Amino acid sequence: MGKVNIALRGWRFDESAVFTDDGDIKPIDEMEPTTRERIVRLRQLIDSPCHACWLIHGDSELDACNDAAAVYGEPLSEVVLCEEHEPDFRYWFREQGGADHRGEPALQDAFHEWFADGGRAPEEYEPVEHVDTDPTAVPSVSGTGSAADAEQEAQSVDLDSLDI
Repeated sequence: MGKVNIALRGWRFDESAVFTDDGDIKPIDEMEPTTRERIVRLRQLIDSPCHACWLIHGDSELDACNDAAAVYGEPLSEVVLCEEHEPDFRYWFREQGGADHRGEPALQDAFHEWFADGGRAPEEYEPVEHVDTDPTAVPSVSGTGSAADAEQEAQSVDLDSLDI
């Protein structure tokens, strides 16, 4: 099995760490703690505004912010980005010293500071080509018969019992 993104680009998971051999999502308590932490956090980030858009528009104009398309960094100090601003992050990370913050909680603050100070990728900076094998397919959750059942099951996860 290979590596996959789930819901947002950026965080990559070993398929075998998240999915059963039948392609169903494993029960959350069967996932490794770091995988479980990211999966739980993804649920909160999916509807988040892009951090770069938020830095431009602020809290008063959240409707002007683009939806999340990618997430980088560590849970709770991650950077959430839209398609438009993902190249800015990648440029900062690769060319402006962002990699120095890899795995550190300071990554989010460092990127925010760089971006707020006017940091942007040059126009000629090539974005990464993403390959979506089946972007409309959503794996089924084991033990559920419908999307509504899956949503109810996902909301009933006891977060206090997770080792995060």
